Amino acid sequence: MRLIVSFAAGGLFGLGLLLSGMTDTQKVQGWLDVFGQWDPTLAFVMGGAILPMVLAWRLTRGRAPLTGGTFPIAPQQDLDGRLIFGSTLFGMGWGLAGLCPGPAMAALSYGGFGGVIFMVAMIAGMITAAPVIVRLDRTAANT
Repeated sequence: MRLIVSFAAGGLFGLGLLLSGMTDTQKVQGWLDVFGQWDPTLAFVMGGAILPMVLAWRLTRGRAPLTGGTFPIAPQQDLDGRLIFGSTLFGMGWGLAGLCPGPAMAALSYGGFGGVIFMVAMIAGMITAAPVIVRLDRTAANT
């Protein structure tokens, strides 16, 4: 049951990304080009993602998922150097490639060789991030 629900949710998420234009790199780069030919239409997509999640965190507090496990906890509200640095890197990559992880996976089937290269680079970054963070934390603790 859990696998079926996960498959359906993933498919619905991918379909939403496709229909909203989040897999179109030109549209995403148009959204990020605030000093050029800015395309504000993705604001509706982001609002459409944030509002349901705010409601979901409110409604699921103290409940358990029907398919088992636990709901993820709401993210921390604190801003720190790690969050700002990571967000900056994420935004730079998003602006350069026009894709973030979810749309990249949704676009993998038709993105061609460029989509594959993006996925390989993204996975390499995910694998190397944890050791880099540990090293940075050790360096900061020793200074």
